[in-house]
Amino acid sequence: MRFMLDQAQTDFGRTLDRMLGGAGTPHAVRAWGRGEHAPGRAVWGRLADAGVTGLAVPEAYEGVGPLPVELGVAYVAAGRHAVPGPLAETAAAAVLLAGLAEGGTARSGQAAGDWLPRIADGRALVTLAAADGGPYALDADAADAVFAVAGEELWLAPGHGPVQPSFDPARRLARPLPGGELLARGPAVAAAAARAADWAAFATAALALGTGLALVERTAAYVRQRTQFGRPIGSFQAVKHRLADALIGLEFARPLLYGAAVALASGPAGGALASGSTGDVRAEVAAAKVATGEAAYAAARTALQLHGALGYTDEYELSLWIRKARALRSAWGSPSVCRARVLAP
Repeated sequence: MRFMLDQAQTDFGRTLDRMLGGAGTPHAVRAWGRGEHAPGRAVWGRLADAGVTGLAVPEAYEGVGPLPVELGVAYVAAGRHAVPGPLAETAAAAVLLAGLAEGGTARSGQAAGDWLPRIADGRALVTLAAADGGPYALDADAADAVFAVAGEELWLAPGHGPVQPSFDPARRLARPLPGGELLARGPAVAAAAARAADWAAFATAALALGTGLALVERTAAYVRQRTQFGRPIGSFQAVKHRLADALIGLEFARPLLYGAAVALASGPAGGALASGSTGDVRAEVAAAKVATGEAAYAAARTALQLHGALGYTDEYELSLWIRKARALRSAWGSPSVCRARVLAP
């Protein structure tokens, strides 16, 4: 099986790279960390105009999806440019609502009809709290809706608690408030939530890959400029080896990411493999998640070392990607959890 992108997918990624390169995302990330969401929402609007926000939304709800391969391409670009906001959670919430609407109650169908078109065209930025993602909802203070899964119940939360400090200031965490509007109840909620968690883990893996690539690219540019003993430090063999190792880790993770995308796309509603089981898909996604997360974290350590003390400073833009790599490594499945899923019989 080939996991090569076709020309249209490659062009899509390059277009997003160019667009985000001129979107001023470092400023948006810093503002987002202070609780100022307007610059980040402006970047979100650009993604919506490019069709990114509709990639996880079915065509029946004015989206173009579910298209996990294209979503992976888009989220690698978003990670490369450190786009702030609950990207993975919004995609996962779209998958959850669409899944429940397929065979659910009138209430869940109404919720899908209310929210999915708004997610697809970028009018709504939403977030999701579910067991696989921990007790917190990412960026609940910026979201238009906070969906919370509690066992076999899906709630539209009435709000959120205090924002908690995070290693990555741009990842603002808060617990959804209890109560609110009950959207669905029953075994279908747990099944749809598991499928949504797989999409969230996959999207997080794509963001991690993009983050790692940005770290290697920025560090390669830095070592070509910084000189020591009259030579660019990038000419030293030890520096070349560190960067090569970081890049090899990321490139080895890339086919696992798109293999997981193929697995997500092969089943009904992007949920399970047609010739396999949901467990097969979960293992594919977990393999991609652990590979991209560890590779991005290794790239962050390499970038930090090769930048020297400069890499520790908040004022230097590199810190935005270093902090993100560490946070994404554990979001929606820590390395140990993902390895256990890969090795599960």
